[in-house]
Amino acid sequence: MTILPFPATRPPEPRLTLPMAARANNRIRFLPMARVTGALRPGEAMSYLESLLEEGRDIRRVILEGPGDPLADIEPTLETLELLRSLYPEMELSLTTLGLGAADHAADLAARGVSEATLLVDTLEAATAADLYAWIRPGRRTIPLPQSTALLVTEQRKAVETLARHGIRVHVRTTVYPGINEDQVEEIARHMAGLGSSSMTLVPFSPPGEDQEGPGALDEARLDQLGKQCANYLEVTILREEKQPDPLSDNADSAAAFPGPILPRPTRERPNVAVVSGSGMEIDLHLGQADRILIYGPREDGLTCLLEARPVPATEKGASRWETLAEACLKDCFALLAAHAGEAPKKVLASLGIRVLTMEDNIEGTVDVLYGGGKKKQGCAQPA
Repeated sequence: MTILPFPATRPPEPRLTLPMAARANNRIRFLPMARVTGALRPGEAMSYLESLLEEGRDIRRVILEGPGDPLADIEPTLETLELLRSLYPEMELSLTTLGLGAADHAADLAARGVSEATLLVDTLEAATAADLYAWIRPGRRTIPLPQSTALLVTEQRKAVETLARHGIRVHVRTTVYPGINEDQVEEIARHMAGLGSSSMTLVPFSPPGEDQEGPGALDEARLDQLGKQCANYLEVTILREEKQPDPLSDNADSAAAFPGPILPRPTRERPNVAVVSGSGMEIDLHLGQADRILIYGPREDGLTCLLEARPVPATEKGASRWETLAEACLKDCFALLAAHAGEAPKKVLASLGIRVLTMEDNIEGTVDVLYGGGKKKQGCAQPA
């Protein structure tokens, strides 16, 4: 086997990483808690992908991953995969996971077109896992670490075997923590290859800060040595510098082709933005309190301005309320801005291709960001 050094600068690749995991199921002791509030809902993900394809982006693979774990809450993951398979049948689908529950869901994932899974395997020993993880949550509740670490190493072995048996390629990603698991890395490669894994990425741990407790940086020569050892069993890629990217801030795994935050984008069918506001200047109103929706979008000359104010129809409470709102006011909108909104309208509107963003900010500056500009005033007239 040959070692494939990970280049410092990668050319744009035809793949897109979507942050679809709203729930975390673990935490590494030496890293800050992952931000899990910004995961896309299935409908939002489809709208975002559609907008990129309309721009002419060459996307052939979609990867579902953080900020949590795609298998920690399986229903949105399966729904997203079903939508991707039905709308884009030629798209290659993959996901990144710790592996908890992967064996149980392998058949469902394969049936929905998943062709590859990246498994985050940092040890084969429960005692070492206890040194690495602050907590592991196999289900809805955190269980004692001695139990959860033992379960983790068992689940990861089962995951590789079962995923491979269902025709899903298994790629192992191992972060090397100096003094903790570096002496186990070769054994991880050997064992995972025996279970059915086909490739491996080695990632050197990067301390998040000088004052942070935990292991230090890994020596380059040691990393090369580990790569050569693992290459006896698997095709190995070495990632020279570990980073902990937030998929919502830089979408790092999508390389240079997809920079910037994952925000909703206008499409031909939905070119406008809906805004809930009491003052007409600020996003300052709860969605449920709105009696009108301000519609912003491009004029004929291309300038983004207030187009009109639409009255909110009076309806009974419940899910049908938000479907009625979408039909009456939001048919041409790709996003809705409100100071606050409940989970019910967010979910219903997302399923219809309308992303609900909650914030308290200036309307024009925020709308401008959604159309690719900076936070600046545009000089458009405000509603009376």
